[in-house]
Amino acid sequence: MARVSFTEDMAAKLGLDEEWVIPYGRNKAKVSLDALKSGRQPGRLILVSALTPTPAGEGKTTVSIGLAQGLQAIGKRACLALREPSMGPVFGRKGGATGGGASSIVPGDSINLSFNGDFPAITAANNLLAAVLDNALFYKTTRLDATKVTWKRVMDMNDRSLRSIVVGLNRNGVAREDGFNITPASEIMACLCLAEDLDDLRRRIDNIVIGFTAEDEAVYASELGVTDALLAILRDAIQPNLVQSLEGVPAFVHGGPFANIAHGCNSVIATRMALACGEYAVTEAGFAFDLGAEKFLDIKCRQSGLSPDAIVIVATIRALKMHGGVDKTALETPDASAVKRGLANLAAHIESARLYKRPVTVAINLFAATDTEEEIAEVQEFCRAQGVGCAVANVFGQGGEGAKELARTVVESIEAALPLPPFQCLYSLEQSVQERMNTIARSIYGADGVVLTRPAQKKLELMQKNGLTNLPICMAKTQNSLSDNGALRGRPTGFTVTVRDFEIANGAGFLVALCGDILRMPALPKVPSACDFRVAADGTISGMKG
Repeated sequence: MARVSFTEDMAAKLGLDEEWVIPYGRNKAKVSLDALKSGRQPGRLILVSALTPTPAGEGKTTVSIGLAQGLQAIGKRACLALREPSMGPVFGRKGGATGGGASSIVPGDSINLSFNGDFPAITAANNLLAAVLDNALFYKTTRLDATKVTWKRVMDMNDRSLRSIVVGLNRNGVAREDGFNITPASEIMACLCLAEDLDDLRRRIDNIVIGFTAEDEAVYASELGVTDALLAILRDAIQPNLVQSLEGVPAFVHGGPFANIAHGCNSVIATRMALACGEYAVTEAGFAFDLGAEKFLDIKCRQSGLSPDAIVIVATIRALKMHGGVDKTALETPDASAVKRGLANLAAHIESARLYKRPVTVAINLFAATDTEEEIAEVQEFCRAQGVGCAVANVFGQGGEGAKELARTVVESIEAALPLPPFQCLYSLEQSVQERMNTIARSIYGADGVVLTRPAQKKLELMQKNGLTNLPICMAKTQNSLSDNGALRGRPTGFTVTVRDFEIANGAGFLVALCGDILRMPALPKVPSACDFRVAADGTISGMKG
C-alpha cells in the first residue's frame, strides 16, 4: 500500500482540498488563504495564558499542546494555533517554543530555526523599507527629516551592540543615529499577524509611520512607493504554516511577536484557520495574562472580531513557590505554605481574566517527580473558593492522556456558560490615552496608575498632533512582574507604572507605551544557549532547549 504523505494526511484530517496544503519538505507545509473560503462554521476558541513567569518555568506552550491532545483524546476535533519561535531566544536564554516531552510539536529543529522562511522574509521586508528610506534621504526625494526617522532595522538575533548605531558614515551616505530591533518587534511582524489577507497587509504597510518632517508632520511608508515590493517578499510568509503534535493534532504555527514588546499573539489568519478546521481551537498568548492575554483580547480581538469561549491559566507548583518567596535552589523541597503565599499572583490573573466575562480554568502543569499532594491541594482548594475550574495536567509525561481531565473541565466550563455574553474589551477608544493606560494598569497590573516622563509626554503630544492616538494601547513592560519592576514577584501593591516613551505602530493599529527599562532588542546572557548546540556529521542537532 502506498504511503500517505504529510500533506495528504493533513488535508484529509482538516477537511481541506489537498491543493490548498502546500508541502515544505516531508513533515511541514503552508496552507493557502483560499482554505478560509470554505464557509464552515467556526469552532470554539480556547485562550491559554499563565501566571507571571519565573525561572522555574510554567510551560504554557506545553500545556496548550497537551490540552489540544487531551481534547482529541476525549473525542473532540482539535487544532492548535501557536506562534513561531524567534532565533533570538533560541540562541539566547529562553530556548525554543515547541512544547516539551509528550506534548511537543514537530519537527522541533525546523520550527525553532527560521521556520519555512517567515522570519527571514519579515526581516528582509523591514530592512528593504529602511534601505529605501535612507536612499530617499540621500537623493532628497522625501519629506523626512533625517533627525526624526523612527523606522529601525531588525535582525532575528539578540545583539545589544546594535541597539544604538550611527549609519551613513561614508561619502555616499547621510549620517544619522539609528538602531536595530529584534525581528519579533518589527511592525512588519505585527502587520502580518493582524492582517486578514494581502490587501489588508498592503493597507497596513502603507499606513506605517516611518518618521516626521522638520515641522513634525508624520511621513508614511506609502510615500516611498515600495509597498508592493514588500508584499512580494511577504507573499508566501502570510500563508500559515502547518505541522502537527506528537499525537497528530494539526498545528497552525504562524507569526511571532513578543508579548513584552509587541502584541504577543500568533496571526489572525492562523487562528481563523484553526477555528475553521476544528471543533476546538487552542491558542496561546505570550507570557502571563497581564501581557499576552490582555493584548490578545484588547488588540487582536478588537481588530479581528475574534473572541475566546474560554480562558485557561497555567500554573506550576514550582512557580507558585517562587512567587511565595522560595529561592530557585529550594524548589524541590515540599513547601505548601510557600505555595499558599504564591497564590496571590495567580489570584491577580484570575481576577483579570474574569473582567472579560469568559469561563476560567486553572491548569496545574504537573512536575510529577517533585509536586506533592499537599501542595496541589492548596491550589485546588483555592480555585474552589474562587469558583473557577481546576485540573491537574501531566502533559509533559503523558501527553493527551494526561490532559483528559483538563480537556473535560474546559469543555464543561464552556457548556455551562452558554450562551456567552457579547465580548467586550477592557477599555474604549473614546477614552484618552492616559485613561486607557490607567485602566490597564489599575485593572490588570494592580497599579495605582500610570505616570509619564517628560520625553514621553512630548512624544504623546506629537502623536496627538498627527491624529495617531485613536488606537488600542500596547503596553511594553517586563514580563517578570505585574509591575514595571522585574524584581517584584508575587502581587505587588502601592506602585505606579512609568511610561518613558511611546512608539507608533500605525500600520499594525496600536500605540506602544514603553515602560520601565524595557528594550526592543534583547541581549545575550553571559553563557548563551548557542554554546550548547552540537551538530552531528549527518546534520542532527542536539543541545537545543525545548
